[in-house]
Amino acid sequence: MLGALLAALSLSGCASHVSFLNVAPNAPVAIPAALYRPSGPGPFPAVVLFHGCEGVTASKHAWARWFRERGYVALVVDSWTPRGLTETCLKEGPEIDRFWRFDDGMGALGYLQSLDFVNPARIGAIGWSIGGVYSMAFINGPSLERAVKRGLTLPNPGYAAAAGIYPGGCFSLVDERVIKPLLVLIGEADDWTLADECERMVNNMRSRGADASIVIYPGAYHYFDVEGQPLQVLPNVENRNRPGGCCGATVGYNAAAAADARRRVEEFFARHLKR
Repeated sequence: MLGALLAALSLSGCASHVSFLNVAPNAPVAIPAALYRPSGPGPFPAVVLFHGCEGVTASKHAWARWFRERGYVALVVDSWTPRGLTETCLKEGPEIDRFWRFDDGMGALGYLQSLDFVNPARIGAIGWSIGGVYSMAFINGPSLERAVKRGLTLPNPGYAAAAGIYPGGCFSLVDERVIKPLLVLIGEADDWTLADECERMVNNMRSRGADASIVIYPGAYHYFDVEGQPLQVLPNVENRNRPGGCCGATVGYNAAAAADARRRVEEFFARHLKR
């Protein structure tokens, strides 16, 4: 029945509303997602999209449609709704389990690998802001080792490549190494997730033999790819770069950076998922 529903919705050109179990070792959680499928039988390469602290937004669905137009199955994962959350950006926000997003992402990978129209060896991850650090963690050797020690059964094969757009948490991976190709795109003026931390991470990983690259956009801030986002300071969001971790971050759309980011993402995933 689920397969017939997915087929009908895919033919209509709309996203299919699906769910899958994450890989939490003791109490798996059903995670909702939006599935975008190209026309045709496949098997297609696929990309999983991971939201930031603001949750799933129209921008993520726009990216998913963009991927579908280029021949990818795109899965937009919603990690907040099943936990009763809408957004987690504020300094006094709810407590977040650091394993949730990783377990959700691995569940998404296994779900896509179960679909007969997806190529199970050609699945990539892309994440924005805090979702970006998880897209990087999915291909980070030490992160995968820690997950196995935690009792997780990881899908095989794993993610084939990952991209992080203004990713948070670069500082946490600066002494580690990805084992699959990584692309990082970030604004030079970003005061929420700092470009120099991500540049240091990428350079350190490259020195250890990783296939990692970074593009830093002059004058671009957080949310540079969110069309219509005005240049403004969000006054109440948590920001570890401010005194005491509070508060405020500058965001704004940058048309030139957004266009170049889409070009580079297209080239990156075509090279690693369509070869």
